Amino acid sequence: MSIWNRIAEALQALRAGEGLSAIFDRLKSPPERSVAFAIAVISLGAKMAKADGQVSRSEVAAFREVFHIAPEEEANAARVFNLARQDVAGYEIYARRIGGMFAGDRAVLENLLEGLFHISLADGFYHAAENDFLKTTAAHLGLSDRQFRAVRARHVPDCAPDPYTVLGVEPEQSIDEIRSAWRSLIRETHPDRLIAKGLPEEAVKLATRRLSAINDAWDEIQTRHAARQDPGVTNRG
Repeated sequence: MSIWNRIAEALQALRAGEGLSAIFDRLKSPPERSVAFAIAVISLGAKMAKADGQVSRSEVAAFREVFHIAPEEEANAARVFNLARQDVAGYEIYARRIGGMFAGDRAVLENLLEGLFHISLADGFYHAAENDFLKTTAAHLGLSDRQFRAVRARHVPDCAPDPYTVLGVEPEQSIDEIRSAWRSLIRETHPDRLIAKGLPEEAVKLATRRLSAINDAWDEIQTRHAARQDPGVTNRG
């Protein structure tokens, strides 16, 4: 059975009256946890795509970019997206359940938020309703406001991608403290680590994008530090 069939089966059980808690409890261990992760992204993505009042073609296309969908699975994937969009359960419930499932694993939860930001910006606008949705979702996932701002800074054009915000540090911190934070983020976000946890291809793809943004932020901070200390000298790591 493909992952899309398994996801559709889980969502059908939800529509049939089975409690969300029971469904997520069945999916809390690898490899079923990858199904839970996918359900969370799909359900939150489908609900968030309507946060500005409509679901655009570009948002659906962005959803397809987050989830690689083989041609033979397109019908199942469309059914899953529609089931999630029609589900009456509030998005807060999904966010809390997935937040509890991956409690203490910041990288996984931030990767999920990365995917939602990617979908929200697909139409070229970042609406106030989408910001409220994503900020509330982040809180229910168990992410701090600083973590939310770090993800937003990597995606929203109107938010200057301040490298300190991207790494979740303050400019006043020492370069050694910032280096330590950068290394910690690299360890948390490395795709091999997520693969070992049994997460799906989509989570790994999002992590790869995030790694690039994290390294770019660290490069910029090093450049600024080197300019203050000894212009022209910059060494990564």
